[in-house]
Amino acid sequence: MTDAKGRWPKVDPDSGMEDATLLIFEWLGGQGVDAMIRIDAERVQAGQPAWTFFASGGPLSQGVRDDGASAGECLSRGLIRLRDAGLPVPF
Repeated sequence: MTDAKGRWPKVDPDSGMEDATLLIFEWLGGQGVDAMIRIDAERVQAGQPAWTFFASGGPLSQGVRDDGASAGECLSRGLIRLRDAGLPVPF
């Protein structure tokens, strides 16, 4: 959820995010940012958003985390958070 208004950021399910994932992670690594995306089987079974994006280090003053129902949604939300944190992700 966003800090400002308590709402989830908007994402575009047709953005092709899955196609750009490796390029995004390579770019993040080049900026000194450690990043990962993972799925949690317990949350899948509980019907909760099971994918997690996390990034920290480099120019980020604190870690960035977001969850989503799919890998693409999760990464889209994570990129919104990175941009909000001041990291100009070019994808």
